[in-house]
Amino acid sequence: MKNSIFEPVEKELVLVENGIKAIADVEYTWLAELLDYIVNSGGKRVRPTLTLLAGKINSRFNLDSLIPVATGVELLHTASLVHDDTIDLSMRRRGKPTAASIWGWGIATLAGDYLFSKAAEFVSQANSVRADRLFAQTLMALCTGELEESFSSFDENQTRERYFRKIGNKTASLFSMATESAGIVNEAPEQEIKALRAYGYNLGMAFQVVDDIFDFTADEDKLGKPVASDLLQGNLTLPAIMLKERYPEDNPIKAIFENRGKEKSLDLAIEMIRNSGIITDCYKVAQSFTSEACKTIKTFPDKPSRKALLEIAGYVVERQK
Repeated sequence: MKNSIFEPVEKELVLVENGIKAIADVEYTWLAELLDYIVNSGGKRVRPTLTLLAGKINSRFNLDSLIPVATGVELLHTASLVHDDTIDLSMRRRGKPTAASIWGWGIATLAGDYLFSKAAEFVSQANSVRADRLFAQTLMALCTGELEESFSSFDENQTRERYFRKIGNKTASLFSMATESAGIVNEAPEQEIKALRAYGYNLGMAFQVVDDIFDFTADEDKLGKPVASDLLQGNLTLPAIMLKERYPEDNPIKAIFENRGKEKSLDLAIEMIRNSGIITDCYKVAQSFTSEACKTIKTFPDKPSRKALLEIAGYVVERQK
């Protein structure tokens, strides 16, 4: 990510990073090792950056509340990744072995629960009942999205509507919390809180669409996991849904789901998606979400923080995995 995006909140991000690293400072050596591995497994810190930038976009800036909330947002994200890996039985994340593959699935699940609790503790330091409620609502949304994905796996009838609802819960809800919580703890006017929520939601939708594009276009080394892993797990993301829409009677998805010549069928699906214009169409969908995100913050003062939020929207569709 461009340095100019982080610049308005560089000092504050250091404090967030210190808070994240301090998670592993616990009495039990075995727990300290586990937590240290998880919280230092990489990540661009996009979500706490959003919280801090959203906090600086208006006239009020409550640093004492924003730092713990931004830290809690990142820990909530980290915990959700740990749980994702245990549910998906993933062996690698960001090119490294997952905690589950090293310590076991049960221990990784409990570690994720620990981080969820720690995230809630951080958010509670803002002394805002509304922020606490938003945290709980976001956690419920994350779980709802994950459950919907599990219940609909290997269902050929997954649609765009269901896909957008699922990623709205699984991804956009956390982006939305990142920005909305900043307005809440700053006690910003309701109209500004609503605008920040809409910005985060639309940005999160675009972010996930682009991630799902990478699942078909990037190589395994860059992904840190197998190409088209969602399709292998029975989940239809936007590129696969567009493939099904474009070739309703002549696509390999049914064969993949029924495990008929899976490797050959998977290679065919990847080739068809890459060579049919579907990727371009998916990027257009992502761009429509980022355009909507930018519209929601146009009324805010022209500050470095607003400029950075606009740059992030551009980065989301231009980034490389």
